[in-house]
Amino acid sequence: MYIDHLSLMDFRTYGFLDLPLTTGLTVMVGPNGVGKTNIVEAVDYSANLASHRVSNDAPLIRVGADRSYIRFRVVRGHQQTVMELEITPGKANRVRINRAAPVRVREALGICQTVLFSPEDLDLIKGDPAGRRRFVDDLAVSLRPVLGGYRADYEKVLRQRNALLKSLRKQGPGKKLSEDERATLDVWNGQLVNLGSRIMQARFQILAALLPQADHAYGQLTDGGKDLGFVYESSALGPRDGSDITSLARIPLPELGSMMESALEERAADEIERGMSLVGPHRDEIALMLGDIPAKGYASHGETWSYALSLRLGSWYLHQADHEDPTASPILILDDVFAELDATRRSRLARIVSGAEQVLVTCAVEQDLPEELDSARRIVRVEPGRAVVVGDVTAADAERDPEGDIDPTEREGSS
Repeated sequence: MYIDHLSLMDFRTYGFLDLPLTTGLTVMVGPNGVGKTNIVEAVDYSANLASHRVSNDAPLIRVGADRSYIRFRVVRGHQQTVMELEITPGKANRVRINRAAPVRVREALGICQTVLFSPEDLDLIKGDPAGRRRFVDDLAVSLRPVLGGYRADYEKVLRQRNALLKSLRKQGPGKKLSEDERATLDVWNGQLVNLGSRIMQARFQILAALLPQADHAYGQLTDGGKDLGFVYESSALGPRDGSDITSLARIPLPELGSMMESALEERAADEIERGMSLVGPHRDEIALMLGDIPAKGYASHGETWSYALSLRLGSWYLHQADHEDPTASPILILDDVFAELDATRRSRLARIVSGAEQVLVTCAVEQDLPEELDSARRIVRVEPGRAVVVGDVTAADAERDPEGDIDPTEREGSS
């Protein structure tokens, strides 16, 4: 799949941007801070309905505006789909598909798919467990959008259950629960188990499928002297060996639920004492291994970059393996990657991405790109609040959307 047209309104630093795109490699060139990453962030947001840079939508709105719009046309084989996202912090975002009436944002999942690597991905190796959990869960949702509903519902149940545990904690240690309190906690426990076991099963299956793909990518980028691995440290599985991802992926859903129920019973007193949920996928760790040692704290700077990049390339390969249709391959986004790689790894990465249907790359100077990409690339010059395709269209053409400009006056509730 590929995007052939992108329009932004009041998104980040862009009051209005209209950018034609094409298949193959597009390189967005400009000094640091002019807005290159803002463009690819908008593309990735359209696929995942979340930013890879910030945890909420407020920073996505241009200063002085109250909402922003992302509009694009995605092409998959012979099918074209126009999607428009309206982002309004503090309110429910809305989406229009093919100019129809607004629908739930969840229904946009899967229309566009991306795999993005950015410098922030180094935190997958060096950062806290939350980033690794999010990476795996995002990948699971991109492959099976229905999991997005389970994930959102789990977070709601978790908040409600934590609120109950905090109220029970305030009653003081050792107080016996009333029948109503026990019944209420049992209800939340049941929902937590139902949704949490589904999320754990999805994680195990994704990790088992991702491991050979990521390991293959690491071998392509490096000399292949070390193998990649994962150790899943679960709050619910007890003494089971979390290093065997393949066996974990085979555990039936009812068995996972039973194991989680047992762990909740065992930790019930601790949870009330601390006023928080201590069992569930939100407490799990995915430890990344490089050979026989943890990558976190032991991998060199170059190994860290290669490992993080391999996780994203492995995700891209996994998407390709999951779809028989070659036109379903996700858009590959490389944000400021080549400048951090040595000449050998630049060349190897260039060979890997050269066959992708659409690749979007950002860099400060063209010299950062390897020679292998010289003949294939299409340049977009990015300046503050402006982006122009070099050689293909004029600046005037780039300011006009052939499908019709975004007009906020057409939308309910727009100012």
